[in-house]
Parts: sequence; structure tokens; C-alpha cells
Amino acid sequence: MRGSAVRKLDAVVREYHWGSRTALAEMRGEPSPSPTPQAELWVGAHPDDPSRLAGCGVPLDAHLAANPAGLLGPASLAAFGPRLPFLLKVLAVDAPLSLQVHPDRERARTGFAEHGYRDDRGKPEVLVALTDFETLSGFRDPAATRALLRELGVPGLDPMRAALAAGDTAGALRWALREGGAVVDEVARAAAGVPALRHVADLARVHPADAGVVAALLLNAVVLEPGQAVYVRPGVLHAHLRGVGVELMANSDNVLRAGLTPKAVDVPGVLSLLDHRSGPAEAPVVEVDGPLRTYRTPDPEFRLHAVRAGAVLPGDGPQLLLCTGGSVVVARDGESVVLRGGESAFLPHDPANAASVTGDGEAFWATVGG
Repeated sequence: MRGSAVRKLDAVVREYHWGSRTALAEMRGEPSPSPTPQAELWVGAHPDDPSRLAGCGVPLDAHLAANPAGLLGPASLAAFGPRLPFLLKVLAVDAPLSLQVHPDRERARTGFAEHGYRDDRGKPEVLVALTDFETLSGFRDPAATRALLRELGVPGLDPMRAALAAGDTAGALRWALREGGAVVDEVARAAAGVPALRHVADLARVHPADAGVVAALLLNAVVLEPGQAVYVRPGVLHAHLRGVGVELMANSDNVLRAGLTPKAVDVPGVLSLLDHRSGPAEAPVVEVDGPLRTYRTPDPEFRLHAVRAGAVLPGDGPQLLLCTGGSVVVARDGESVVLRGGESAFLPHDPANAASVTGDGEAFWATVGG
């Protein structure tokens, strides 16, 4: 088999309590509902759960390590070292994820060396909705939050209101995470009557007495329609609530949690990483070129594209292709691979040969950014 060949992958399904028993199973053509919740489909070469080359079982990270220059290409190798710089996932969210934040590159390196972070890489990420997708992302404009808190009418939130009035969003969050657990019940009852905050009442039903419920009052509540996207920079506080989406990120599993989880939380660590800017949730720049729809972010590690039949995929740098519905055929240099829902492939660096996509399905193409 030529070194430029497209290699079909066997991806890893991760099971967490918040996952769906139907979404990934149905995408992959498996019995539904599944016996346990299936939360994430990992496509890539992260050492915790690398995809494997179909037919031989070789982990993708080991495959790359055997020939990093040839498979990754000189530009990626020079910029990111002998590893795939991005990780592609499908998220199937049936219950809220934790309230969390990710470090940037510099803080990830420090945290890995000094604080036990899982990786030495930052974790920006972009998520494209496959279904209606609900998420919390970034601090809402303080004036809008103050108006919602007035409508909520909970006296116990006065310290949060005072911090917002002083322009101290970080202080409002600090109070919520440290003291907000005492007013969760009252907040939940009041939020059920405020349409813009009903997601807060829903969170309280899942996480009673969790201070993260009160912190959620500060965040933008976003509902994405299929094809729409949200961009989460390092330092942006967020929590995905419900839906199915494709997510591309730097090849990192660094997560610090502030609440809405039975797992350990690290409030001081979260506060140290926070991006305090407020305003609407950030979206990537979307560029459409025929069958190629690109979700552009500023990150050099990755770029995500939605592709359909007729797309031509240039061969510079390492690439992943994931089919999310129907079937597609990816062909390069005289060889082809058929991908059906939930199936994926690795396309090694091959600047002399572009790949073509045919078929009636939809797919997502992950490349190095630029």
C-alpha cells in the first residue's frame, strides 16, 4: 500500500453518563438504544484513545510515530512536532456536561509541568451542530444579566448584582461558585418562570445544590440549528446542554471544571484561566465554496470543513475525514475508501495528489489551520 493511501479508521466510542443511547448508535448503524450511554466518538491520535487503522489494528499515533515527516508533512512537523495537531469528535449530549474551561498553549505547558494537566497543549475548539444543539458559552453582557436578575427577583443574589454593577464579572462568578450553592433552590423556582432562564431550572433538577447552577446565570444561552457553530476559545467558560454535534479541537484533553458535575472541581484553577470578556457567544467565520463549507477560527492547529459530493481536498498536511450520514467515497491517487455514518479515514500528507469526495452523504474534513 502506498504511503499516500487513504487509511480507514476504527474510532473509539467513549461512554459517560451524559451521553445518548440512540444518537451514535443510529449514526453508526448499530442497535438502538445502546446498552449504555454513548457520549463521544473520538477520531484521531490522542494517546488516551487513538483511532486504529482498520484491518490491522495499529493505533494511529503509533502509525504516525513510525514516519512523522512523511505522514504529517514538513510544515505540520515543524509547527507541532511528531503528532497529529487536532482531535475530531462527535458529541451526543443527552444531559448537561460540566461547567468547564480549557487552558491556552502557554498555560497548558505550565500546567502540565507543574499542576498535573493531562496534556501540554491548549484546547481551543469549534462545534458544528448536527441537530438543534443547546449550550452555554461565555459571559453575557453584564447589563443584560442584571436585567435578568431583576426579573428573577431573588434577594440572595444581591452580591452578584452588586459585582456586575461594578463591572466585575469575574467577581460575580467568584461569588456564585463559592457561595451560590445556598440559593440554588430559590433560584431554580424563580428561573422556571423566566423564559430566558428556564435552562437554569433544568440544570437545578439535574444538579441540585450545585453552585454551577447559579454561575450559569452569567452565561450566554445559545441554541444552534444544524450547520451553525460555536467557537470556544481557551479561557471561555462553557457547558454543553443537549444535542449532537461535530467538534474539532487542538489535540488535547485538558479540562478544568467549575461545577455541574460529580467529578472534582477546581474553582481556583478555573478562575485563574478565565477569559473575562463579555458579549455574545463567539461563532467562527463561515466560508462557502460550492460543496465545501469552512468554519474558520484563528487557531493554527486545526480547521473544520463540512463537505459534500464534488469536493476536492488538497493533500497538504495530515487530514481526517468523518462521515456523519449517508455514505461518501474518498478517492486519492487511484485508491478509494467508502465511509458510512460514523466511519472515518486518515489522509496523510501528499501535496501531489488531491482527494475527491463523491456519494450522497455528508462528511466533515479536519485539516491543519492556516
